[in-house]
Amino acid sequence: LFEQSDILLWLGNSVIVSAVGIASHIVLCSLAGYGFARLTFAGRNVSFLLIIATIMIPTQLLMVPTYVMFARVGIIDTLMSAIVPWLASVFGIFLMRQFFMSLPVELEEAALLDGCSRLGTFWRIIFPLARPALATLAIFTLLGSWNDLVWPLIAINDPSAFTVQLGITNFQGARRTDWSLLMASNVIATLPLIVFFVFAQRQFIATMSFSGVK
Repeated sequence: LFEQSDILLWLGNSVIVSAVGIASHIVLCSLAGYGFARLTFAGRNVSFLLIIATIMIPTQLLMVPTYVMFARVGIIDTLMSAIVPWLASVFGIFLMRQFFMSLPVELEEAALLDGCSRLGTFWRIIFPLARPALATLAIFTLLGSWNDLVWPLIAINDPSAFTVQLGITNFQGARRTDWSLLMASNVIATLPLIVFFVFAQRQFIATMSFSGVK
């Protein structure tokens, strides 16, 4: 497998996509979730419902306009086209909002009385307490970005920008399938997910209990 394919390059690209997606989800979704959970502003509930409603839109309907938009920006056929869709998600915002709503508001009130700003309260007090939720968000983001195939299959044709799932499809053709390489590459692609979940499973279970997602 390592001699006859670019599996290491594909793994590296998938690591980049997943790492950027996880970091972006942790920052953007936690900030958005905290805003919807704690801040009071006009249209908060309506905005949140509109964001949640986008879950009902099938992904297939978004592929063509997304492709056109990415083509105009000039990131089609690059690794960036696989990264951008994973910068944030509706599920991540919902998960973090549910978790923040379960935290006692008195913690933030005490910090604000001591002179801490709203953003400082979030980064110094709330964000460290959200480690279980952040671990769960990281797991879901890793699973989604690492296993994503349909969108990279449409947006990426350059072999140097293949992710691991897109590269594995090269072992299966219309007339012939190289089963030995296909099975070996699937094992290699699955191992990082198993290792990551082993280290984060305790936080994952804790968040399912606290946030009500169970």
